[in-house]
Amino acid sequence: MRPLPNMIFASRWLQLPLYLGLILAQIVYVFHFWVELMHLVQAGLGDTQALESLVKSIGYKAGPDWEPKLNETVIMLVVLGLIDVVMISNLLIMVIVGGYETFISRMNLEGHPDQPEWLSHVNASVLKVKLATAIIGISSIHLLKTFINAENYTEKVLMWQTIIHVAFLLSAMAIAMTDRLLPHNNGGAKH
Repeated sequence: MRPLPNMIFASRWLQLPLYLGLILAQIVYVFHFWVELMHLVQAGLGDTQALESLVKSIGYKAGPDWEPKLNETVIMLVVLGLIDVVMISNLLIMVIVGGYETFISRMNLEGHPDQPEWLSHVNASVLKVKLATAIIGISSIHLLKTFINAENYTEKVLMWQTIIHVAFLLSAMAIAMTDRLLPHNNGGAKH
């Protein structure tokens, strides 16, 4: 290769620190997950300090006659928060692994028993659709948490969260539709 194209091609490695930074963000999410899970377990065992920490972290505002005890709403909101952390963590893995494989270098995992199924056919287009789908899932969890705890939100907040979620849905559908309409090099056939 000539020097300039070689340098341009090698510049893809500048993205490596970005993916390493996302791995650090993943570590923070794992830590957050375990802290919240331990607070849930402790609150289930009667620890009022852990319960207060949970109630504060989920933004739950109980009525004036609420006794500090774990109820179904608090449990549901905490579990949805944990699911949210897992879904965001999955999104991070898709971006880190898929982005590295697509834009930096092949990982050569063919035949590895732990190779993710989706990695065998990942490209920029597939990655966009997968990311859009993951964002819809995360948005759905946030919207569900908001509706379960609706009395603590204004009507304006509820309306805007719903509108934003619908915008995510429409965007993901447009990305998927565009992907289906574009020609793909799979032996000349569309998939």
